[in-house]
Amino acid sequence: MKSFVIIPTYNEKENIVRLAEEVLKQHPSINILFVDDNSPDGTGTIADELASSEERIRVLHRPGKLGLGSAYREGFRMALDLGADYIIEMDADFSHDPKILPVFLQAAASCDLVIGSRYLNGVSVVNWPLRRLMLSYFASVYARFVTGLKLMDCTSGFKCFRRETLESIDMERVKSDGYSFQIEMNYRCMEKGLRMIEVPIIFIDRHAGTSKISRKIVREAVVMVWKLRLGTVLRRIFGRKG
Repeated sequence: MKSFVIIPTYNEKENIVRLAEEVLKQHPSINILFVDDNSPDGTGTIADELASSEERIRVLHRPGKLGLGSAYREGFRMALDLGADYIIEMDADFSHDPKILPVFLQAAASCDLVIGSRYLNGVSVVNWPLRRLMLSYFASVYARFVTGLKLMDCTSGFKCFRRETLESIDMERVKSDGYSFQIEMNYRCMEKGLRMIEVPIIFIDRHAGTSKISRKIVREAVVMVWKLRLGTVLRRIFGRKG
């Protein structure tokens, strides 16, 4: 079974060499796909150097910052084309612990989507300011209330999809980014009646660089959950599929 860990990057040169080493040693089936948005600090060049010396590393270069959601959508397509059986989303900054990857793969053998949850057993977040923690936690509460998702952590960006899960979703319909991309992917899985489980993780704030969360991303998430819910209601009323 082949697994691809998709890692979007923008100015992550301080992290990716050590991250690649840690990810690849977790399991021999694991491959890495870096999706670099033309990082000014040379992250893309470093990723290319890693790929030239390790056949389990691939790099997808994009012309600029086009959004997290679009990075994952393009990464999904490439990973599927490369024959991935499991596709994992992961941050580049060590906020997601590579040691959890074997746990994801084991759990994904019996479900369609595995989500690394920061809120399954209380709050498992380290080094976040209270304001950021409250924003993240209540974003999940809000998403659950509006969409009906039965998840404790609706906005987690550390998750593992089975190949069949992504193939069942029309990715052309998924337009959102940031928080809302994670919520929307969970919602699309729920719409399909797919099996989702959460496994506990400890989220540690980034070791280097700066946060990419913006007010625009938060506003998009606030509006998008209502669009998802309304879309489902309208399809039920008019009998439309998809």
